[in-house]
Amino acid sequence: MTEAFAERDDAARLMDRMYRHQRHFYDATRKFYLLGRDQLIADLHPPTGGRVLEIGCGTGRNLVRAARAWPSIQAYGIDVSAEMLATARRSVAAAHLDGRIATAQADATLLDPQALFGVATFDRIFISYALSMIPAWKEALARACDCLAPGGSLHIVDFGDQAGLPAPFRSALARWLALFSVHPCLTLEAELSQFAAARNMRCRFSARFRRYAFLATLEAGARAS
Repeated sequence: MTEAFAERDDAARLMDRMYRHQRHFYDATRKFYLLGRDQLIADLHPPTGGRVLEIGCGTGRNLVRAARAWPSIQAYGIDVSAEMLATARRSVAAAHLDGRIATAQADATLLDPQALFGVATFDRIFISYALSMIPAWKEALARACDCLAPGGSLHIVDFGDQAGLPAPFRSALARWLALFSVHPCLTLEAELSQFAAARNMRCRFSARFRRYAFLATLEAGARAS
């Protein structure tokens, strides 16, 4: 087994242990502090008949909402946790969206859409509060951009640096998030700007709720004719 696949299996086991029970009440509790998810979905504006991928799809909550918000799309989701995917597949089936949403277990840093779904690229990819849970998040970001179709875009919502909030709140939040293996990158705005510039992509970054969270979009250029 290669080192990359060994790391993937370790991550999968960690996430399965964490979410084996949490997945049953995850959506009911996370709605109070995973802010900005629905705004991200509203901002996707995929092309008619486009392909949309969520990295770290968890319970499938966002996939179902995206499929309903954009009725012409074909949606896809990956997650490293088999436990979360079991819940996601039940959510998709309950929403009667089996024909429009496909899911697969995969590590974001090893994303191979052709092997997983039989497609080469996606028009939109989004990551909702998952980037801060991926230790090799830069590799995941790079792999996501490699899988964008010409003119496609990557959309991210996650925890910000909370600079506009009281220091005791920031400290308490950081300690609490660490219990769930969540480690926000406090310099992500600059990191994303540099990443986009190196790939000749356009970066848009918007801090929300006194910098509690952020929304970011990386837009790929169209293929030259």
